[in-house]
Formats: sequence, structure tokens, C-alpha cells
Amino acid sequence: MDPIAVGFGLVVLATLLGSVAVVRRLYRPKRPWGEAARARLVWGVPWGSIVVLVGVCCVYLFVQDGITDFADPVTIPYRAWSYFAPLGMLTASFSHAGPSHLLGNLAGAAVVAPIAEYAWGHYAEDGAERSDSRLADPRVRALVVFPVVVVAVGLATSLFALGPVIGFSGIVFAFAGFAIVHYPIATLIGTVGLQGALLTVLQALQSPISVHVAEASPPGPPSWATIAIQGHGLGFFIGIVLGALVLERRSRRPNPLHLWLAVLLFGFGKSLWAIYWFGGENTFVLLRGPGVVVVAVLAVVVTIGVTGSESPLLPHRFRRGEGTSDRTAVDRALELARNSADRTGNRLERVAAIAGGGANAGRRHHKRAAFLAVLLVTASLAGLAVPTNVLVIDGETTADAAVEIEDYTVTYEEGAQNQLVSPVAVGPLEEAVSMESSGVIVSSDRHQVWLDAVTSQQLAFSGEETVYVGGPGWREGVTVERTGWEPVGNETVYQVWIEGGGEDRQLAHESNESTADVRIDDRNVTVASEDEEFLLEVTEPDEDESATVPVPAENESATADGLTFERENETVYAVSNGTEVPVAVEETYD
Repeated sequence: MDPIAVGFGLVVLATLLGSVAVVRRLYRPKRPWGEAARARLVWGVPWGSIVVLVGVCCVYLFVQDGITDFADPVTIPYRAWSYFAPLGMLTASFSHAGPSHLLGNLAGAAVVAPIAEYAWGHYAEDGAERSDSRLADPRVRALVVFPVVVVAVGLATSLFALGPVIGFSGIVFAFAGFAIVHYPIATLIGTVGLQGALLTVLQALQSPISVHVAEASPPGPPSWATIAIQGHGLGFFIGIVLGALVLERRSRRPNPLHLWLAVLLFGFGKSLWAIYWFGGENTFVLLRGPGVVVVAVLAVVVTIGVTGSESPLLPHRFRRGEGTSDRTAVDRALELARNSADRTGNRLERVAAIAGGGANAGRRHHKRAAFLAVLLVTASLAGLAVPTNVLVIDGETTADAAVEIEDYTVTYEEGAQNQLVSPVAVGPLEEAVSMESSGVIVSSDRHQVWLDAVTSQQLAFSGEETVYVGGPGWREGVTVERTGWEPVGNETVYQVWIEGGGEDRQLAHESNESTADVRIDDRNVTVASEDEEFLLEVTEPDEDESATVPVPAENESATADGLTFERENETVYAVSNGTEVPVAVEETYD
């Protein structure tokens, strides 16, 4: 390791520790932080959070085989594909797509999980043990109960996830939801500020000084289209419901203003407004306005549901009084009805008891109604995923070549019908007739997998990609390579080759021919791919006949219909009567 980088890393660490020491001397709280932590946590340490984070790292290293290649773990079988693929459902919430994904979720959990664990507590609020029950033992609560609850929440976010999600973020949002109803401002500061600061410090320790060069990047979806918004929202509301139940049991309530502000800013800061759907191929529709409205409304509903008053849901004039002298409009209507017909009056009395004047209805409060709305939102978020998770994937392919590895099929296709997304032709989505995908497709009937693992645009940028399939204890890679020639002024003609599973290299795709935007001696030059070979085709206007010759090897030449083609490095020139014109350039990749 570079000693200069190590030295700067130590400087960064020393500076941070020094700043903490200075603030510690300036700020003397009435109750020391250590004493406050020990009142709620065993030795003041969030052991449950530590166990959970270590477990997530172990899944990445030993289940996903990140220990073999930390930068490229096995991910495909560990996504939440379907109820008919239990491996993915059981592991999706604890698996990750790569190092940055893992680090981001670990940093988020390191901030909010200890707050949630402190709010729940290993001890009773006065510091005494809760009871003689084994489950009330602080060590059991820290090392067993808390991690088990986290696993249960993780399974819930996997089972009711919309789409093949992967990652710990649903649980991180559940931690945040639980913590935010207990300590709104502390959680808001932690999630919006401290998490980013923690990631920055970790990156500074890893690379104190780095050099970056401006370079092109592969095309990809907008950042908000990579967010599992439904999974995040589901986890957040599961955490809110659990936190509200704990508060109710302990007869506590947070400051309504603080809670409303925290939920609102958390929702905006963590992109819970980013409601989106799919258009045509590589098109995404963002419903930003409706998303902001949803976050604002839900902030109010959550605040009322957790901190609302105990005032009755219906205005006083529509409720029956407790005393005989407290007569309401409903009472008077009932009295008139009895005078006309006892039977009709009895029916009206029953309706009134249900709708506004009865004892049970009269005790319904704003708080209960709002909390029921929170439960309804949670159930609705979960219910969205059920229809998609019971669909059966058809793994059949019409591709020219396929690699079979165990139960997986890897192909390259263009314009393939995306089997995970159903079109919704409503409002701004009316153009979404179908959802097609182009690129490297991984499918499996047994595991209910269908994934465009590498898009055609990504492959055109990089030229070569390796896709890993596998399972517990094994992995195998499939390499996909693109080669092509770009006629001057027109689209590239390319071939896609696929290799893996112990099979020979196969041609998976050939694109259509393309004509250069130049003429030489009143003749056109077209680049084509045929029978695994790139060809140069010479044609004259208004004539069907053509002459064809393979693209010459480097620093060699070939002739077709009296036109000579010379190749110099990556460029092919057409030469005629002393004139030399470039007609095609070999495609290059980053």
C-alpha cells in the first residue's frame, strides 16, 4: 500500500478523533452519553445491530461468493424472483449487487439500526430488567430477539417486494421508520446528514488522494429508475407500524411537529416521491408531482396516526349525548320515526348507532382512523407485489445461440418481450404498448428468473461483459463479446459472440447491413455480416448485382468490382484512380 495514502488516512482519522475530543470538552450534558446508552443497551453497545451487520457481510462473502471476487458477487439466484423460487425470497433482503451497494446499505444501517435498537431497548426504561422471562434477559434481547425480528422484517420485504429486488435497503428503511417515531429529529439528522458523512469518511480513509480523468460512461437508466421504491416504502411503513405499537404499549408519543417534519423531509431526501413506471424500450416515466403529493399526505397521516388526539372522529352535533338532556339531530329524527312506526324507528336507531351515534362508533378517534390508514397503506404496498410474485416465467428463447449451465439459459436477444413488466396504457403511459429488452438475457424456468443482465447499450460501450450464474457453493461465468464495423456516416454493423458452460464460442447475433454515406466512382459500399464474417459489398445505382469481398485483415487489401479496399489499423479505405476515401472504421470500446 502507498505509504503516502496511509499517512493521509491516519491524518484524516486523527483529525476526526481530535474534533470529537474538542466538542466533548466543550459540551457537558447533564447525563453522560455513556450512562444513557448503558441504561438501554447491554454495556451501552448495540449488539443486535452489530450481529445483523456482520450477518449481512457474511451473506455477501460466503453465500454470494464475494470472497472469491469481492467486486463481482453472484447475484442472479439471490433476487426475489417469485414465490416459486424460495432461495431468492429467503436471501434477497440480505444480498447485494456489488461492493458499493453493500457499503451504502451498511452505512445506512450503521446509522439508524442503533437508534432503533436503543428505542426498543435491552432493559426496561428505568434500567431494570423487564421480568424473569428468558426472552426478557437483556443479553437474549440483544443477541437473539433483535436479530430475529430483523430477519422476519427482511423476509416480509422480500415476500412482498415488487420485482426481482436485491439488497438490505428495505430493512434499513424499516429501521428508519421505527426510529423516526421515537426520535424524529435524531433520525432525520442521522439519515440525511450522518449517513453521507460516514460514507465520505470511509472513502477518504480508503483513498485519501485520487486522480480522476474525464471519460465517457456507459448508457444507463436514470438514477431514480434503479430505486426499489415500493420495497423502500414497504420497509419504512413496517417500521412505522412496529414503532407506533411500541409507543402505544409504553404510553408515549413524540412531538407532532418533529414527527411531521422528519417524515416529510425523510421522504423527500430518500426519494420516496420517485414513483415511476416503464415506457417503451429503455424509456421510463417519472410521476414526480403525484409522488410529492403522496409523501406530503402520508406525512400528515403518519403524524396523526402516531400522535393524534383522542377527540371523536365525528363532530359533536352528529353524536348522541351521554345524558338525556343532550339531544342531537339524530335523536330527534329517531323520536319522530318511532311515533310513525316502531319497526322503522328501530331500524333507524341501529343505522344511527353504526353511522354516528352508537357507543362503539362514538369512541372512534382521529388517531385510530389515521393509524388504520397507515395499516392500509402498508397492506396496499405489500399487496402490489402478490400478483407479480405468483406469475410463472416462460424461459423459452428464440435466440440463435444459447449457453446452458445447470438450470440457467444465457442468450443475446434484441427486442425480446420483457416477461417481468406488463404494459399499462393509461394517462402518461398510453404509449407503453409493450416493454422490450435488448441485451444479454438470463432465464430459468426452475428458478423463475428472467433478467436482462447486460443491455445492448452497455455491451456496445464495453465490448465485452461476463455474467455469472450460480448458487450456494458454485459459480460459472458466461462471456459475451461484441465486434463491429461502422460505415462512414451510418449505423454500426456488429456481431455478438457468446461463450461459456464448456461450449465453444458461438455467434449469437448479427445486425443488419449498413451503407457508407460516401460514393466512389458512382458506386456504394455496404458493410454486412453474413455467416460469421464481415463483408464489403459494392453496388452501382439502379442495378441489382453486387460484388462482395471480406473485410481485409490489418495492413492488407482486397478488390471487388475494380474497387480496391486497403485496411490501415482500424480503418478501411476505398482506393480508385488515385483517390483514397475512408469507408468504414472498426468499432472501439471503453
